[in-house]
Amino acid sequence: MKTLDYQWQTKQQLTELLCDLVKIPSITHTVEEIKFAEYIESKIRKLPYFQVNPEYVKVHKTKDQRKFVTALVKSEKNVQDTIILVSHFDVVGVDDYGSLKELAFHPVNLTKFIYENKTKVPEAVQKDIREGDWLFGRGTMDMKCGLALHMSIIEEACNGNYDGNILLLTVCDEEVNSVGMREAVSVLLEMSKQYNLKYNACINSEPVFSRYPGDENNYLYLGSLGKILAGFLCYGKETHVGEPFSGLNANYMASELTRELEFNTDYCEKVGDEVTPPPTVLIQKDLKNEYNVQISHRSVNLFNLFLMEKSIDEIVEQLSQTANKVAKKIENHYSKSSIQFSTLEGSHNNKDISVTTLRFEELLRYALETYGEKKVMQIKEDVLKNKGQKDDRELAIEWVDRLATLCKELAPMIIIFFAPPYYPPVNSRKHPEINRVVDYILTFAKQNYDIELKKQNYFAGISDLSYTGLSHPTSSIKSLTSNMPNWNHGYTIPFDALEELNLPVLNLGPIGRDAHKWTERLDLNYAFHILRNLLSVTIKQFFQK
Repeated sequence: MKTLDYQWQTKQQLTELLCDLVKIPSITHTVEEIKFAEYIESKIRKLPYFQVNPEYVKVHKTKDQRKFVTALVKSEKNVQDTIILVSHFDVVGVDDYGSLKELAFHPVNLTKFIYENKTKVPEAVQKDIREGDWLFGRGTMDMKCGLALHMSIIEEACNGNYDGNILLLTVCDEEVNSVGMREAVSVLLEMSKQYNLKYNACINSEPVFSRYPGDENNYLYLGSLGKILAGFLCYGKETHVGEPFSGLNANYMASELTRELEFNTDYCEKVGDEVTPPPTVLIQKDLKNEYNVQISHRSVNLFNLFLMEKSIDEIVEQLSQTANKVAKKIENHYSKSSIQFSTLEGSHNNKDISVTTLRFEELLRYALETYGEKKVMQIKEDVLKNKGQKDDRELAIEWVDRLATLCKELAPMIIIFFAPPYYPPVNSRKHPEINRVVDYILTFAKQNYDIELKKQNYFAGISDLSYTGLSHPTSSIKSLTSNMPNWNHGYTIPFDALEELNLPVLNLGPIGRDAHKWTERLDLNYAFHILRNLLSVTIKQFFQK
């Protein structure tokens, strides 16, 4: 090996590579996201190893015509042992940059501007600028730095520096639905058979996420949080605003659900000293299409729930209990207010109301039994015609809304359902080989760099590691799939393939700050010196016999 042969190894080389990657504005669902995959393929193909072995670099198309890339370097020792390096190359949008939007994908210029105007940025940013060497820009930390590091490892592997095989996998769409990683699962299984590979572990290099404001710990993760999107379709009763007690406002129903679920720590899970964040509402809206003086009688909430070890059945039961509790609150408040109003009016014509709660699968069953399969299937076909114009969340909501409208005699009602995406929780804290390697790396980092890496069970930002295996058997997922309206209609997860893949996982990534904010930045000194070396040492440990 000759050092002069390398182009992605030094801090300067890696910084230049990262800046080149960031300059491509690969926002999810844009043309540039597709172009980025093609760019990575062309860069990797220029390495001498792949000019001799061109079949080991492949661009794979997803069902929606986007792309992801694999690059395999086989060891000269002709072994099965293989480490997968996974990353994503899509990024979120840049509207948060405001007047600096034009600089978001030009990290050198943006960094220069921020350093020159450091007194105008938040104090936490000023502190970092004073103490380190930081690069600003969309995707610098999340997660094109991880991809740059993996490309560096691949280049090193091409020169025979590892006793096993290295497989780079970089995918689209992690920021929205993880289409790339979900479709890559079958590719990984096919490659293991085609090239006689045994996957020792899957290493992701998502950046370190702070657990609390001001957290400067450096974490190493043995897994990744799960995520589920829980929906409530509230169907009240229509009435004129002048006769509110003749109906029930769905916006009020949805508001009571938000009051009950937002920050509700009963939904938090604790494993060791790690706790999932409480639920938070991501979408809350009424479903009226225009203004008039009819009350809103259809409304929807979607809540983000993080998962560690809870089963889907447990989640469904907890959501049902919450819906029942809220239904009772609504009934009591309605009755009390009706009595107070009738007393004021002198009519003594107070009213009561009953709110039904049911799961989507129960609503669907009722609709089929009452209105027949032909009617229900016609509604489904009408909804699915909008696929491509509406995203998966909107399609799920429309499907539940149309079905609830068909069965409006059940109203007022709260319907529990799930919308995409679903990220299964994944964790390797009980895997002996992962624990052996992690313990070695913790000691190595302390002895060689005086760095305290803190072991965490779950990466808190959700990641594509969720699609490397299953913590619960496939049979336990039925409560999810039967209550997700668009399951197998444009959205699916290859659960059987995930059970077969079943990879041990590890996330060892760079130190960054402010993911998805205009102050997103990367600690260059750590990323392209210490972390780069730690990744090599980690991989070599996996190949130790």
